[in-house]
Amino acid sequence: MWYMSAARDPRSALVERAIDHLAEHGTTDLTLRGLAAGLGTSHRMLIYHFGSKDGLLVAVAREMERRQLAALAALREAPGADAGQVMRGMYRHLHDPALAPYMRLFFELYGRALRADEATRPMLAGVVESWLEPLVEFVTAAGVPPDEAAADARLCLAVARGLALDWLATGDDAALDAAAERFFTGLEQRWRDADRN
Repeated sequence: MWYMSAARDPRSALVERAIDHLAEHGTTDLTLRGLAAGLGTSHRMLIYHFGSKDGLLVAVAREMERRQLAALAALREAPGADAGQVMRGMYRHLHDPALAPYMRLFFELYGRALRADEATRPMLAGVVESWLEPLVEFVTAAGVPPDEAAADARLCLAVARGLALDWLATGDDAALDAAAERFFTGLEQRWRDADRN
């Protein structure tokens, strides 16, 4: 799972513990001292590594994005995986019940950043752009003409996040599975048509 990772250094270990803690408790009424206590460290140590509470939240958001990108890369690198298998695999990955607390945290952090608070706005850096290069590569490999690949890449990302948000809000697996499959089959058909032209 993208939320599991071996810490490489003390800062990374704190980010990993913060991800787990915040996924369980959220960010409402969060204080630096309270977060430090929850992580088993001191607020001075968090300031040393991240500068502020918001600096830690930015680091958490970026690490969560990095892990999701790694999950996509792993699916793409699987032997014999085609575009449809990769899309469906990522959909299943993002709808794993064990992932739900982490997905809620992702959207919670995203919402904070969208409020245009200067301290948390850096969370938005790369939240779309970091996905475009691997997704453009992915859809181009599926036969999409280069001049259409960027739009399809954004569409794939928007649908993936929209379905994930719908799942967290409604939990309606059957309806979401049907919607996702309709999107996948339509996209695959259009890509096959583009490949033949």
